[in-house]
Amino acid sequence: MHVPIELGDDEARELLLRELSKAEYQNAKPTLIDRIAQAIGDWLTGLLSGTGGDTPAFVPFVIALGIVAAVIIIVLVVYGAPRRNRRTGAIGGLFGDDERRSAAELRAAARAAADRADWTTAIAEQYRATARGLAERELVHALPGTTAREFAVLAARVFPAEAASLQTAAGTFDRVRYLGRPGDRDAFHAVVALDDRLRTARPSLPELRAEAVR
Repeated sequence: MHVPIELGDDEARELLLRELSKAEYQNAKPTLIDRIAQAIGDWLTGLLSGTGGDTPAFVPFVIALGIVAAVIIIVLVVYGAPRRNRRTGAIGGLFGDDERRSAAELRAAARAAADRADWTTAIAEQYRATARGLAERELVHALPGTTAREFAVLAARVFPAEAASLQTAAGTFDRVRYLGRPGDRDAFHAVVALDDRLRTARPSLPELRAEAVR
């Protein structure tokens, strides 16, 4: 037969505290984050349901928009703004042509044209490859309307030691592309050598940045 035990107030309180301190009770307690989230949720619910008394109807929406803006700002501060994809910025028109190939693809096309002794095509493709390569590296950004000589000026700001070679290559490109003059092996290899030097040279700018002609 179970005999009930009579406890005094102090003993009963101590027994209850001991029971509530067990792990199963502690794990069931809401965390601090849970309590904060619940408090914010209750507050917003009260605002949006109009329980704020004489508060104008638009105020809750202004507050809600402010909270959304604050969250966006915090995300930008923590994670930073989305970075523009290099390849996306580099692809597009090039020297008046709707050119979508990468620098690697243009260099391959230049080599293929050189193999069949088509020096005019080889020079044009190689110069485009040079421009596309610098755009992919975000050193110089040639917009669709940028001319070959304008590109040479922009590139010379980044590689001043190659200013003369850049102008020479731009002139060669213009002659074979627009004036209909034939190219030759030496002119092609000069553009290739320039491209190779630019690929390994250190830019003179303190930070890598794209430049554009508008």
